[in-house]
Amino acid sequence: MLCSCSAWHPVAMMNRRLLSRLRLPVLAALLALLAAFPAPADEAWRDLHEAVREGRVVPLTKILDWLEARYAGQVLEVELERDDGRMRYEVEMLGPQGQVVEFEFDAASGELIGMEGVNINGMRREGGAE
Repeated sequence: MLCSCSAWHPVAMMNRRLLSRLRLPVLAALLALLAAFPAPADEAWRDLHEAVREGRVVPLTKILDWLEARYAGQVLEVELERDDGRMRYEVEMLGPQGQVVEFEFDAASGELIGMEGVNINGMRREGGAE
């Protein structure tokens, strides 16, 4: 008989482990996003939320979900930068063999526009769609 206590349920334990692993990278990502805007923090935060709400920038969760489905690794840093008037996400990941890879996404479309690093194929998940 399975215990009805959710604390011992394998899915609940897995979710708790996943949340604890993601806590620091997500916090670092939020801080990097705030630093990307030259305005004061409150104004930058409002600008970012407005850009996501208006569809000018895809939510960071969409980018991270895309990466998680296709590549194994831990997010080290996320930056939202302006380059030639266009916004882009830069996501740095640590791969299973210790490699560091940077993925670059168009922030407006969420499209992967570049990646650089060593042994990128060593991070690919089996069955991960491109």
